Amino acid sequence: MRSFGERADTVVVDEPLYAHYLDVTGIDHPGRDAILASQPRRWQDVAAALTGPLPGDPAVQYQKHMTHHLLPGIGRDWLRGLTHAFLIRDPAHVVASYARVRGEPTLEDLGFPQQAEIFAAYGGPVVDAADVLRDPAGTLGRLCAALGIAFDPAMLTWAPGPRPADGVWAPFWYDAVNASRGFAPYDPRPAAVPDRLAHLVEAARPYYAELAGHRLV
Repeated sequence: MRSFGERADTVVVDEPLYAHYLDVTGIDHPGRDAILASQPRRWQDVAAALTGPLPGDPAVQYQKHMTHHLLPGIGRDWLRGLTHAFLIRDPAHVVASYARVRGEPTLEDLGFPQQAEIFAAYGGPVVDAADVLRDPAGTLGRLCAALGIAFDPAMLTWAPGPRPADGVWAPFWYDAVNASRGFAPYDPRPAAVPDRLAHLVEAARPYYAELAGHRLV
């Protein structure tokens, strides 16, 4: 999201279905009340905004979605008008990261099954987070080419700190990105997954492997 936000031709939308997700599921996330107050709760209103005219007429709208926010009750027809791209990450790193904020995630919290469902239905380029860190310019260049937009070197670095487009949940989740100035060097060390959550890593691996077979290299 930071990378695409540095493009002069792009407007960023941060997790627009988050309030709907919390409202329908009743789940307790950090900052729940503020999130519910910050966004429409009806998915139909969100979909209409995401597929309607863009303020300022930018060339690109980058919508950052968390796949688990796309609940079964949300209609899918509006998704056909969007261009999809998928960022995947080794399940061990996903579980370790998520557990630091929510201690007992489920497979559905992590979004792996939902991501595979959306990919099967709509397709789109796939990039692996590890590939982005190993070769930011090359991987983003391939992604932009697959999306039919020009690569912009401005996507490789950014100033630290928050952005106006960040969701109100940023204080709970975005400490690392707010401290960053670009993509961190690739770290080959294995993720520190709590023993009690090791089963989640194994349950997520088939979904990750399915998409990894299509990643841009």
